Amino acid sequence: MPFRYFLKQILMPPGLLLILLCLAFFLRRRFPRLAATCFVCGLGGFWLMSLPVTVEWGARLLEQGPPLARSEWVNLAGRADAIVILGAGRERGDPAWGADQPGVMARERLRYAARLAKASGLPILTSGGLHYGSPPSEAQIMADSLRDDYGVQVRWQEGHSRTTWENAQDSAAILRQAGIRRVVLVTQALHMRRAVWSFRQVGLEVIPAPHGFIGVDNSRPFGGWLPEGKAMWQSEQLLNEAIGLAGYRVFYK
Repeated sequence: MPFRYFLKQILMPPGLLLILLCLAFFLRRRFPRLAATCFVCGLGGFWLMSLPVTVEWGARLLEQGPPLARSEWVNLAGRADAIVILGAGRERGDPAWGADQPGVMARERLRYAARLAKASGLPILTSGGLHYGSPPSEAQIMADSLRDDYGVQVRWQEGHSRTTWENAQDSAAILRQAGIRRVVLVTQALHMRRAVWSFRQVGLEVIPAPHGFIGVDNSRPFGGWLPEGKAMWQSEQLLNEAIGLAGYRVFYK
């Protein structure tokens, strides 16, 4: 896991863009044209990824499924047997809480899933392993948050997976033992296509419950053409999803 994480950070922006800028500096005398190309690609990549308008356009390509209508929430029990929430990282050792907490994206998933669970009465499975290699698992952290923050009890915890594909495999194994094959899947809209594909590949029927759509009017000053740090992070997430969606269809089919 550490090597894979290291490799991902190097090959994905901003790591890759920083490498291009470093190459431009070291190659500027011997290979000026190549150095200029590296510089333009590196700086241009930073600029494009930092624009909210880039996030908006990119997200529209990934966020193709519609959200669940509020009127459908109460009827989910007739269409599915459980709600599955995918892990999204954790914040380690938050001094304010004295314990690890769900990551920002995970907290969004929990809030939405809690609403669905209260409206439908469906049981919940949380899925996510040991993000830092030590307990508690993401599944445990999410279960604790649902109980303490929303008054929702989790029936199953899948605490070993490290990827979306493993989320699907390990969750399916638990649910099959309970006789469950139809699930409501909760994750961000940009992640939903890869998640749904993975869960359907392992034989589960899936009702997508996407949330956190970012491919909408960004309402930023100057139409989103001014750089923002948040856009840089969102662009990285979109690029990761695009690569993951293509890669999963090659390696896991």
